[in-house]
Amino acid sequence: MVTLIVICIYFAVLMTFSRLTTKSADNSSFFSAGRRSPWYMVAFGMVGASISGVTFISVPGMVLYSDMTYLQMCLGFIVGYFLVAFVLLPVYYRLNLITIYSYLRERLGVRSYKTGAWFFLLSKMVGAAVRFYIVCWLISRVIGDEWWVLTVCVMVLLIWLYTRRGGIKTLVWTDSFQTLCMLAALVLIIYNVVEELGMTPSEAVGAIWNDSHSKVFEMSDWMSSHNFWKQFLSGVFVVVVMTGLDQDMMQKNLTCKTLRDAQKDMCTYGLAFVPVNLLFLSLGVLLVMLCQQQGIVPPTKGDELLPMFVDNDSLHSPLSSLLSPLFALGIIAASFSSADSALTALTTTYCVDIRECTDDERLRRRVHIVMSVIFAIIIIAVGVVGSSSVIDTIYVLCGYTYGPLLGLFAFGLFTKYSVRDKYVPFVAIASPVVCFLIDRIITSATGYHFGYELLMLNGVLTFLGLLGLSRRT
Repeated sequence: MVTLIVICIYFAVLMTFSRLTTKSADNSSFFSAGRRSPWYMVAFGMVGASISGVTFISVPGMVLYSDMTYLQMCLGFIVGYFLVAFVLLPVYYRLNLITIYSYLRERLGVRSYKTGAWFFLLSKMVGAAVRFYIVCWLISRVIGDEWWVLTVCVMVLLIWLYTRRGGIKTLVWTDSFQTLCMLAALVLIIYNVVEELGMTPSEAVGAIWNDSHSKVFEMSDWMSSHNFWKQFLSGVFVVVVMTGLDQDMMQKNLTCKTLRDAQKDMCTYGLAFVPVNLLFLSLGVLLVMLCQQQGIVPPTKGDELLPMFVDNDSLHSPLSSLLSPLFALGIIAASFSSADSALTALTTTYCVDIRECTDDERLRRRVHIVMSVIFAIIIIAVGVVGSSSVIDTIYVLCGYTYGPLLGLFAFGLFTKYSVRDKYVPFVAIASPVVCFLIDRIITSATGYHFGYELLMLNGVLTFLGLLGLSRRT
């Protein structure tokens, strides 16, 4: 009951933000917020939008099978955010873009432009649905699994309600509120777990530091998917692609007043990723300690570590009643801050890039509804399929679907060649297929498993394919 009350209050606050930010709203407000957003509000809101509810579930549980090696990837994120800030943002601001894929039209041609937009629509729709599945799963466990489909529909409807008029203008403010809720919930959860362990905060820090699961760097095993250079370089490329080449992540950054403001915003929330993810991993280590203290067998799946302590039915502990509303608040805040911006970006990309129409409000409203319906259908499908580690699934998917975007933008930015534009869609489709075959062949021949580096391989294949179709200008 407490959890449901927290959820209702949370949505009431979101709807209040929506009403306050939608006065005189039009397509310009929906797509770019009139380019008047304060950079510090965008930066703070982007922390929650970039993390999503998946982090709340998956990252604490990562310590069970990979210790704290995920921080290696987070260090790569910082380099990636600086590259986006000082390589990509100047291009986007110089061209005064509403969507970043318009750059491909200017540089390579119409077919390349449409290919980039369609690959984003596919990538973002699937990735955002996998992320948002988490919050729908949580709420359905509270009210009953038989209400799963209805839960998904109601959650997506709520997002549509508070974003349908203001769009990105509303999200700049709601995402800041949601980030605040998420971080507050995370800190309070850690505090309660430390209290349950009978430790002081300083003792907890020392215990985490000395725990075997606090290992961060893996330098010796080159075959391991957790090797430092694989994780670090993957982190760089993941950010460049999933932020710098992603309309969802860039749309809020492009609402800042100036390029300098956008760069300050990007660098600020890029630096924030390491301490925030360190908190999530530290929570995972503390939960493993709590399992040992109470004689509980840790779950085999990392995604079940934190939920195990939240679920009152599966674990009879006074901690469960404290964590349940905090967990609900944190995961809902993180999930909604990523899902609402995804739906807004999908609507923007379809209207601006596919239909090439920026001033038809009726079209924008219809597209927003259709995107919401498709989003709900994919979430329901994800619930049927399931996943053992949602965050790994997302990064593998991004390796196949974002790779062509990486290749297209790299070719446009770092070469002076033009390309035979009409053949570009075939290259973009063939690259993930070839990448998949290479992965299977190498795995069967050597036992080596590609991880997040699939993204880099896919981008290189697309780049080489475009190079084969190019001519010097």
